[in-house]
Amino acid sequence: MAKSPSLSFVKHAVPGSGTAVILVDETLALGPTAKALDDKAGGLVARAAAAAAFKGKGRKVLDIVAPAGLDLDRLLVVGLGKLDDLGEQDWWKLGGAVMAKLSGASVSAATVVLERPDGAAIAPEAAADVALGMKLRAYTFDRYKAKKEDDDTVEVGTIEIAVADVAKAKKAWERAEAIAEGSLLARKLMDEPANVLGPEEFIAEVKGLEAVGVEVEVLDRDAMAAMGMNALLGVAQGSVRPPYIAIMRWNGGKKGDKPVAFVGKGVVFDTGGISIKPAGGMEDMKGDMGGAAAVTGLLRALAGRKAKVNAVGVIGLVENMPDGNAQRPGDIVTAAAGKTIEVINTDAEGRLVLADALWYTEEKLQPKAIVDLATLTGACIIALGHEYAGLFANNDELAEALTAAGEASGEKVWRLPLAKEYDKLIDSKNADMKNTGGRAAGSITAAQFLQRFVKDTPWAHLDIAGTAMGSPKTEISQGWSSGFGVRLLDRLIADTYEA
Repeated sequence: MAKSPSLSFVKHAVPGSGTAVILVDETLALGPTAKALDDKAGGLVARAAAAAAFKGKGRKVLDIVAPAGLDLDRLLVVGLGKLDDLGEQDWWKLGGAVMAKLSGASVSAATVVLERPDGAAIAPEAAADVALGMKLRAYTFDRYKAKKEDDDTVEVGTIEIAVADVAKAKKAWERAEAIAEGSLLARKLMDEPANVLGPEEFIAEVKGLEAVGVEVEVLDRDAMAAMGMNALLGVAQGSVRPPYIAIMRWNGGKKGDKPVAFVGKGVVFDTGGISIKPAGGMEDMKGDMGGAAAVTGLLRALAGRKAKVNAVGVIGLVENMPDGNAQRPGDIVTAAAGKTIEVINTDAEGRLVLADALWYTEEKLQPKAIVDLATLTGACIIALGHEYAGLFANNDELAEALTAAGEASGEKVWRLPLAKEYDKLIDSKNADMKNTGGRAAGSITAAQFLQRFVKDTPWAHLDIAGTAMGSPKTEISQGWSSGFGVRLLDRLIADTYEA
């Protein structure tokens, strides 16, 4: 992976060397520091803008190389658009756009002058959001690619962000940087190939969170068997790699307060088992642990910013392979909840993993609420594409909080129904239920299946099949994995549960 640039905050000053980035609005107005720079260059910005038909629209960039009258190598003029329209998401998108231009221009060091052209101060939180966007956009997964001999690309090494109040910006960045680190961890986990990141290697990554104060507990095959987790173990029995459940605890709230729980599907690779998938695109099934990656990244973010909440993450880690010991269509397994499941399709395996993980979370941890995340169904992609994750919930208040957090964080969710008419589609003539209700309403019947393993705790299920991997490129995410869920759930915690 490309090295993340060093980000620091400095006091407003006219940049005297290297690359400078300044901001303008749609009138091409400049803030005080940028105007002083432009005055030294004899009004260069207006002349260059006219020549390039640059109008200062949002996130559009005017690139002036070796600007006359200045000792700079490069001057980047970035449009803010209409100042009245600027919101939280615009600032991190701005950071992403700036980082993209710096990277594309092979700039090694830059100073970004953050000031509004109307003279009003940019809030410290907005400055931190710009840095967040830059850090997220800088992520690339290239650790397995050798650099070509003729590749003279220069990586961005250092970025100074010039602000009015350095101390407050640094304080705001402490929180934003923790969220960025959690998101990047989730991306990295998803991007690693399955031969490198199996269940044991994933556990090693989880244990790394102990360094930031997360308590980690691991259940192995024997521990799960003793609790009757035969739904999860049935998925894992076709692989030579052992399964695990990892429990991550962040105790930042009041002692004795019930935790908020997050449960993640962690199928490190999914062949489909005996119900094997088509070969085309199967390589993407290294990302079938996107839920577990998001939960791990979330706990990293909460610990990094010392969130005032008790939170627990539970992830079920397995590999779904089709060897001679693999479970078969028609097998009946008994989950830890005591309910029997007829396995109609071994490729509907994620819900089997989550069934036992959800039972454990509710019975053993007794949380105040549960949110699970899973790259669960292709049907959700058919329904919602790659823009929204599917949201299912047994509690309106939790669903509304998640929807609001999605709008605020940019990781959007859309609620889909749960109803007895759908639930009966997973009834089985041979067991308490079957693990698939057929093609119709596939994402809904999968959620109905999960709901059978939750009792009275407020619960929500997020189907992130379309948003965690292969999602559209954005200003802050250009790779295959997006880290979807970390910013969403951190916002949920901050707005709903944090003391």
